[in-house]
Amino acid sequence: MDRLTTLLNHFTLHAGVFYTGNMCGVHDFREDTLRGHIHLIRKGPVQVIGAQEAVINITGPAILFLPRPQTHHLIADERAGADVVCGTVQFGGGGRNPITDSLPSVVLAALAALPSAEALLGLMLDEAFSELCGRQAALDRLCEVLMILLLRYCIDQGLTRSGTLAGLADNRLAKALIAIHEDPAREWVLSDMAAAAGMSRARFAVHFRETTGQTPADYLASWRVMTAQQLLKQGLRLKHVAYDVGYGSASALTRAFVRKLGCSPAEWLEK
Repeated sequence: MDRLTTLLNHFTLHAGVFYTGNMCGVHDFREDTLRGHIHLIRKGPVQVIGAQEAVINITGPAILFLPRPQTHHLIADERAGADVVCGTVQFGGGGRNPITDSLPSVVLAALAALPSAEALLGLMLDEAFSELCGRQAALDRLCEVLMILLLRYCIDQGLTRSGTLAGLADNRLAKALIAIHEDPAREWVLSDMAAAAGMSRARFAVHFRETTGQTPADYLASWRVMTAQQLLKQGLRLKHVAYDVGYGSASALTRAFVRKLGCSPAEWLEK
């Protein structure tokens, strides 16, 4: 399985387009702790204030993605306006996940830098101004495809700051990470991970930490707990989940939860 598929299988991508059309003047967007915000600029110019310390000036067709959006403002010319598509993007059920945690606070890419994005935008605009049934569902699915194109771009361009996507951007580490993602229940030891990456144990351990910001053991434990969270949300019993993610008992998984999240699985489910 490829680099992104296992991640997207665990942290399902959901997008929701809430605005398409010509935007004039100032439009405000509040801080969002559960979803990222995506702004697709077909025709500008547009200024973005609040997404980072400096003002962002967008003059050509571009995609702006804010993985952890603070309160921000889009400003377009009062007369000419700007053609935009705005949406929310969520991975899994909450705001924290290894995909958005790996990205910088602002991702800005020229539309031309993403293969097929211009054709995709054309489809989105056709749907936006149609009265066909299923219009909103089609817009949302197209936005999800656009987000996958943007994630590919981030990996290929090395825009990931650390974490899972940074590891997946490294050809050697990606082999080990994909293996871990596909089989978290395996009794992984450092030599197995290093072998999957085609590296020596010592070099793998150093390179893994430098790239992802975690030791291989810490990463494995975090991935197991995140996988357990998804399974628990599906209603599976704790003892079965513990086995599925590589812990020998419910108590062992509970201890891992407390170490990583500061609470037990039962307490986490009640939040």
